[in-house]
Amino acid sequence: MNYKILTHHYENCLEKHGDSHLGVDWPNALDASVRYNVMMQLVRHREQDFSILDFGCGAGHFLEHLRSSQWANCRYVGTDLSERFIDLCKKKFPEEEFFQIDAMKDNFHAEYDYIIANGVFTEKRDLSFDEMFDFFSILIAKLFSACRRGIAFNVMSAQVEWQRDDLFHLPLDRLASFLVGNLARHFVIRNDYGLYEYTVYLYKNPSYATSYAKRQ
Repeated sequence: MNYKILTHHYENCLEKHGDSHLGVDWPNALDASVRYNVMMQLVRHREQDFSILDFGCGAGHFLEHLRSSQWANCRYVGTDLSERFIDLCKKKFPEEEFFQIDAMKDNFHAEYDYIIANGVFTEKRDLSFDEMFDFFSILIAKLFSACRRGIAFNVMSAQVEWQRDDLFHLPLDRLASFLVGNLARHFVIRNDYGLYEYTVYLYKNPSYATSYAKRQ
């Protein structure tokens, strides 16, 4: 499984487009902002004292969004497989913590309250669906074991009129079967924000999922 072709693709985007939404291969800035808002809603509404790991942080654009929100003072850590992106983030945010890691080879420790993986699983490039699903399932299990409260991730929807071969369109039933059979049944599926994807909040405790439902 040559999962590093995903990293090489995003590095090529950065080289071509620079530090912008196109540099992390989001088609437009407005949709990217929508995604950041959806990711932040993983956190319970009145919660303040927590840590968040931005897994696959890219150019640190989620951090910029986070620091302008009500959770500006939370502990943030960013990580990415790409050393090029990590170097960029360290230059942009010298006061923040960033580190480079290959999570397929290295282990995480359970020291983060929340973990987000925004855009990590939306593209598969030249990987087959089965290869991408294996990559996805291994990483999601690792991320879930490394969080205290919950994780958020997005994938492309399979409920669309057409699908792109380079994107990871994950059917809802395949996802639900994997989560319930391997990780937890306490999850929320967000398919309500107008993009051709969906976001999943997967929680360790059912009360967190209940808390999300109550605040809507």
